[in-house]
Amino acid sequence: MPALKQADRFLADRDPDFAALIAHVGSSRLTIDTSREPYQALMNAVAHQQLHGNAAKAILGRVVALFPDHPFPPADLFLAHPEDALRACGLSAAKLRAMRDIAEKTVSGLVPSRASAVRLENEALIERLTSLRGVGRWTVEMLLIFSLGRPDVLPIDDFGVREGYRKLKKLEAQPKPKALGEIGQAWSPYRSTAAWYLWRASEIKASDVNS
Repeated sequence: MPALKQADRFLADRDPDFAALIAHVGSSRLTIDTSREPYQALMNAVAHQQLHGNAAKAILGRVVALFPDHPFPPADLFLAHPEDALRACGLSAAKLRAMRDIAEKTVSGLVPSRASAVRLENEALIERLTSLRGVGRWTVEMLLIFSLGRPDVLPIDDFGVREGYRKLKKLEAQPKPKALGEIGQAWSPYRSTAAWYLWRASEIKASDVNS
């Protein structure tokens, strides 16, 4: 994707440590799922909270199987389904309350359709969606990056992003979120790609990050 190549070059030109990381990792492969509505993305995010990815996928797969006529349960049908059956899929009471709130707010229109969401600014979406039960800023930022394809989002509260920066710069401790936000201004307008590289940095040995 040409835009990602441009982002790679921008980051490499701004910071030699990023240049070394990009040379080690290769071109960014930030993929966007344009098929997901915000409702589905938020439901998935809540299902994955505090669970290993495979466990969350298994639980969500059982939920989806309750609605065989739909690739993903529509909000109104999810609300109408017996709670006991949904809990039996492995959803905790807290997650079910959060997912029901997302579904209710989708039916009411608070959770926008994808067509409406693309017309809203990042902060407007964050303010709107963090009013939902179980949805914090990080969850909305993941929606912005991976579902809406916003190119300039830096999730400063994300452990992996802060750990990646610590390794990139060979620091003793992770930067505080506010400090990383200030540092990250230099990566605008490609902060989403910067986050992708910092996630990669968090996964590899510190000695390999900028060797």
